This record gives sequence, C-alpha cells and structure tokens, in this order.
Amino acid sequence: MAQPSPRSALVVVDVQLDFCPGGALAVASGDAVIAPINRIAPAFGTVALTQDWHPAEHLSFAANHAEREPFSTVDMAYGTQVLWPAHCVQGTAGAGFHPELALDVADVVIRKGTDPAIDSYSAFFENDRRTPTGLGGYLRERGVDEVWLAGLATDFCVAWSALDAAKLGFDVTLIEDATRAIDLDGSLGRAMADLRAAGVRVLASTDIPG
Repeated sequence: MAQPSPRSALVVVDVQLDFCPGGALAVASGDAVIAPINRIAPAFGTVALTQDWHPAEHLSFAANHAEREPFSTVDMAYGTQVLWPAHCVQGTAGAGFHPELALDVADVVIRKGTDPAIDSYSAFFENDRRTPTGLGGYLRERGVDEVWLAGLATDFCVAWSALDAAKLGFDVTLIEDATRAIDLDGSLGRAMADLRAAGVRVLASTDIPG
C-alpha cells in the first residue's frame, strides 16, 4: 500500500463535462476516473483541481484556423500545437466540473488556458513552458513535496503536469486507473515512456488506503 503524507497533494486534472462521454472533446470512459478520485481524495493533505477555461477565440481550436481540421497540427511560437475541437469555453456547461466529482475536498481551483494565444496542458505551466499557473508556488507554500496526479487526459494534460511537477523537484506519482487517455497516434505510449524516464512512479488507486 502507498500512504500519502500530510505533505502530499492530489492534483485532479480537468475532470470537466467536455472531456467526459457526450462532451465536445470526450475521452473514452473519462467519467470512470471520478469514483477512484472521490475515494482517495480525503487521504491527501492538499487537493487541487485544474479547470480548462478557454476563451472562444482560443488559437488551439481548429475552428479558429481557416481550412484546418480537428486533430491536425500547426506551428505556434512555442512549438507544435494540436488543433482541438472547441471545448471548455469559459462560462459554458461543458467547462463545468462533472457533477459527480466531489468538490468539497478541494483546497484550490487552478484555471488554465485562459490566454487565447497559448494552450495550457500542464497544471503548472502554459505550453510555452515558462508562464506559471501559480500552482507550484501554492503547493510549496503549503509545504507540499509530493504530487499525485489523476484526471484527464493521461497522455496530454496529466502527463505534462507530471513532467513539470518532476522538473520542479516534487516527488511525483501517477494514479493510473484514475486517468484515461485520448491516445492520439500513439500518444499514450510515448507519454508513459516519458513519465517513467522522468522517475514518475505509477500506482493504482487501490494501492492507496481509502
């Protein structure tokens, strides 16, 4: 069993309606992450939720690029950007947290992707890899030294969050069964290899006492 300490934070990434079945950018079985997250969240000293919160004109949306299809790519100033269907638009129902996700245990909500010119997968930095969301500083001020990750999607926002947490010096654990992936052209396999190379521990929610 793996016991979180009072210095452990659970970071729950983007468990929003648009990423769950029926949503604008649905992850297969995305809502299956909710039960394990709700079960384990009380074991952590700090719980942070992230929320994709895009303006309608966001440049990561395929609809904002002439003759570009969703899931194609373009070159941005900060690197290659996947163009997504419009999702998690500020103030829409799809941007809301899934109603079954327990919110009463959350200490902080970090909204990301608010700059129309820069996407933001990671809970810690926008995709330019320089602009912080503020989560890293918040966790340090609370004395956190371990970051455990769950949510959506494994191979994008969760993986980028885990890699950034490791770069910031946190001890990082991925709770694999409390995540689900998009797996775009092998992206899940690449993400898992990158996580293991970075020293990220991979566990199941059943390894954590409820």
